[in-house]
Amino acid sequence: MLTIYDLKPKFQNLLRPIVVKLADKGISANQVTWFALLVSTSCGALIYVSEGAMMSLLLLPIILFLRMGLNAIDGMLAREHNMQTKKGAMLNEMTDVISDTVMYLPLICTSIVSPVLLITFVIIGIFTEMAGVVGKTINNDRRYDGPMGKSDRAFTMGLFAILLAFEQLSETWISVYLAVAALLGLVTLYKRMHHGTK
Repeated sequence: MLTIYDLKPKFQNLLRPIVVKLADKGISANQVTWFALLVSTSCGALIYVSEGAMMSLLLLPIILFLRMGLNAIDGMLAREHNMQTKKGAMLNEMTDVISDTVMYLPLICTSIVSPVLLITFVIIGIFTEMAGVVGKTINNDRRYDGPMGKSDRAFTMGLFAILLAFEQLSETWISVYLAVAALLGLVTLYKRMHHGTK
């Protein structure tokens, strides 16, 4: 099944000139990773403090796209400019999960979003990433199976924030949206566990 992750090579090619400039300036992969976490946390805090104001909701998809770019950049810096370290690998995996959590959970502050469904979606996302990492410890094969991988979750929640901002979803349809997203997350979790143990 095609996922947004499959577009990563083309996205990386667009970013490579930026990566080269950052490497020339002495910017490390870990510095980019920390910056991505700072930006993500700030976005989540803004949504929470503003109680889901329209502008903060519209900022979410922009920050998610920026974070996607920063995630690609830190990986390319590590692999292509001899910056790979065990600390960096740990930092990369942990900040991905933390960033998802701090950006998505504040959407609970919008009164019509089901806390149970949103929290379920976030927890499944954490389990999904854990399954991907465990696959590497078993078979040295980090799993990125879809249909609801990290990039797909970012697209899903970015679109969700836009629909919320313009009040295009009723409370019922919000629940349906999150339930379907959570279900796709479970499918992804199953696929990663299944393929990761082969």
